[in-house]
Amino acid sequence: MAQRSWARGEPLVMLELPTPELRPDEVRIAVKAIGVNPVDWKMRTLGPLRLAARIVGPPPPVVVGVDFAGVVDVVGSQVTNLESGVRVVGGTDFSRKQRGSYADTVVVRPDQVCPLPPEIDFETAGALPVAGVTAWMSLVEIGRLVEGQRALVLGASGGVGQLAVQLAKRVLGGFVAGVCSGKNATLVKELGADVVLDYTQGDPLAQARAHGPFQVVMDCVGGYSGPGCRALLAPGGRHVLVSGDTPAALAQLLVPPFSSKPVLARANRERLGHVVRAVASGKLKVNIAQRFALADAEQAHRLSQTGRVTGKLVLLP
Repeated sequence: MAQRSWARGEPLVMLELPTPELRPDEVRIAVKAIGVNPVDWKMRTLGPLRLAARIVGPPPPVVVGVDFAGVVDVVGSQVTNLESGVRVVGGTDFSRKQRGSYADTVVVRPDQVCPLPPEIDFETAGALPVAGVTAWMSLVEIGRLVEGQRALVLGASGGVGQLAVQLAKRVLGGFVAGVCSGKNATLVKELGADVVLDYTQGDPLAQARAHGPFQVVMDCVGGYSGPGCRALLAPGGRHVLVSGDTPAALAQLLVPPFSSKPVLARANRERLGHVVRAVASGKLKVNIAQRFALADAEQAHRLSQTGRVTGKLVLLP
């Protein structure tokens, strides 16, 4: 099984590792596409994610990555809701001692994957798990956004932000204000944003006051003022930290009235099902910014780290 690993600050390298032995309650997936997320390269650097992965994750070598789409290859003897040949999308989970998705094969449990309808291709599906589930959890499970309520999406042109704008508007029926640079304003408007705020033209939080208050203020960038975000909330609203693993962001969680909440996406069948159905119905579109061979994952990480990618990056094994 070809996989990429990283340890002790070294670059990503391609390794041939034995295919993990399949347990009775697991399935083996032949991977066809892999989504790139900041969590992938954050697991290579100092910080909470790297520490957590090494404490509770599988033994080294560390294989990074979460998102995958592919075809069920083999099912364990206790698995009754999947069979060989089914197209699926899902995410790995290092807390379950699973290796990451930068591989040609992954082994996961059935509750971590969702069947993929034929109208969704593998590349689109591979870009969905972390970004799509993050957007869904932020708006629905944490933000509790319902029809007619208002959402502010900071970083609306990024991988998570684009999906959040569409879900908030086209699936949940909310009013959406999106923050991005002027060059991406047309894109964000086309995604469904009612109002687009250009952060190069002044403080976007100040600009947003005229369009609030908001049930959800979703920070997909990190670094925006926590007090400034919370000041825009309606009673009972939530400030959701998508990039909430920095000390400054974590400190926001301790500030009364405790309306700042982090989101850590965990892809499961139910959450993925909501996102997959939205794609299949045409309400949610995935913008793939660039495709890379798995062997070029290092290049994809460098691009992701710039924070300037409009859409999603995808690796092809």
